[in-house]
Amino acid sequence: MPHFSPTLLLLLLLLLISLLSSFVLANIEKTIFLGPSSSTSEQENVITDDQAAQRWLDTKLHHIHTLTPTPNDRSSLRTRLNRVFPSADYPRGEDAWFLLEGLTDRQRYEVRVCWAATQPTNFYMETYTPKEVFTTPHLAGSLMEYFPAVSPQSQHSDGLSSLPSSFSLAGALLLHISAAADYFTTNASLMLHPPPVDVDIILDPFLFNVLPRSLVPTIGWIIVVAVAGWAVSKKVVSFLVGHIVSSGVEVEEVGEGVEESKKER
Repeated sequence: MPHFSPTLLLLLLLLLISLLSSFVLANIEKTIFLGPSSSTSEQENVITDDQAAQRWLDTKLHHIHTLTPTPNDRSSLRTRLNRVFPSADYPRGEDAWFLLEGLTDRQRYEVRVCWAATQPTNFYMETYTPKEVFTTPHLAGSLMEYFPAVSPQSQHSDGLSSLPSSFSLAGALLLHISAAADYFTTNASLMLHPPPVDVDIILDPFLFNVLPRSLVPTIGWIIVVAVAGWAVSKKVVSFLVGHIVSSGVEVEEVGEGVEESKKER
């Protein structure tokens, strides 16, 4: 078996840790919620009595971005969100809406918004059922006025998102995100018209309602690093103990040799 010096082993461990570590260059805002009830009575009590309203809602939902919890390209979305500075008309900034489909009753989920630290923004997030949105005037008005900064059609062509072929009330929620610019600059144009912020929006289900699915690989890497660190530290300690013991034996032998030479004299 080849012999590795402790210095080399430590360097290899540090290299492994540096490869598994990443610099934090982004901010994260998140909200945790439960999947909607799949009760048939609740689905039928939404807005079926108003066919015109139902058609308007279906049409609107076909023109906003869609996220699903399945592990595919629809579980995350890279897009741009319009933002404004807080005001009387926009106390929490510019509104954006997204459709969350394929949710399971009482399953815990997490939605994360990630954006660059170089684009200071405050985000506020809530989830609503379609019935809650339609029966709440200010929410319905916000959804009606919303137009994505990047259309779902253009992102669908890039394979980053896709549109639902037909909207089902079962297992669906509407995600409401408000984006408020949070910076100051002497550039008057930027103060009057904040540019859209680039974001990643991620829908992450919890495994057994305890742990977000995306954390599983991270925990696996932590275990690998911990095991590697334990193995390396064991070898280093063993080497140091052996080196100290051998050094002590050499010192004793030198001392005995000096005493013998004194006696001979």
